[in-house]
Amino acid sequence: MKKYSFVKMNGAGNDFIVFDKNTTTGLQFSSSLIKKLCDRRFGIGGDGIITITKSDSHDFEMEYFNVDGTTGTLCGNGARCAIRFAEVFGISKNKSVKFLSNGISYSGDVLDDDLIRFKLNSPNSLKENFSFPVSGTEIKANFINTGSPHVVLFIDDLSLKENFKFESLNDFPVYSVGKEIRYSNEFAPDGTNVNFLEIKNSLVHIRTYERGVEDETLACGTGSVASAIITFLQKQIPPPIVLQARGGDKLIVDFSAEGTLIKNVSLTGPAKINYSGEFTL
Repeated sequence: MKKYSFVKMNGAGNDFIVFDKNTTTGLQFSSSLIKKLCDRRFGIGGDGIITITKSDSHDFEMEYFNVDGTTGTLCGNGARCAIRFAEVFGISKNKSVKFLSNGISYSGDVLDDDLIRFKLNSPNSLKENFSFPVSGTEIKANFINTGSPHVVLFIDDLSLKENFKFESLNDFPVYSVGKEIRYSNEFAPDGTNVNFLEIKNSLVHIRTYERGVEDETLACGTGSVASAIITFLQKQIPPPIVLQARGGDKLIVDFSAEGTLIKNVSLTGPAKINYSGEFTL
């Protein structure tokens, strides 16, 4: 039997189990172990697992695992938690850091005790105002890849469809509709994350169905970035754009734009340590 230490963190309610791989040598993150640890009833509980490793060329290297054990995509709130983790535990010595995720270089800043800014690379694969069938009717949607693939929909557009019955974003069937779109042939074989937006007084309220978690999460970093960019392009709301996450915290997305060319993208919001602990294998 061996004990392993972890830190539980959350970025705007998007929660992660974080490991310093330099002090947890020998721990193999198999799909079965990841599912067990992330289970909210029989494990620690989380939307995913993050590992932090020392790097020769950067402050650290981050690896992110979804609940289902898959990896390879960017996690925006996870990146902000990793930046906070590295600062608290002395892995990085400066308030501004550079790190690797999936072999790609990123940077970020510790702005305050719990306020972290993550700088993303420019998005790609933008596709606006295309239609595809959902729940027996054609809907209009937008797509953009911000390090992870995201569909963005405005619920005002969906309210015009007889197949969707809801009063506001609060009672919109995010799980069922999100799951259907996530597995739609339109986005096969890899699938997509799905974001539903409602704008009130320039504040973007967002709910997200996350691929890999296969459920709604309380916040999604790359989804918030995708939604802010689409909101700018579709609704002409200028950056920085504030988004109200399902968990209650606000995320701020900033960027510069030259037409549809989006640059200097950043995601700012809270990243907090919930607690530390250990488990035995």
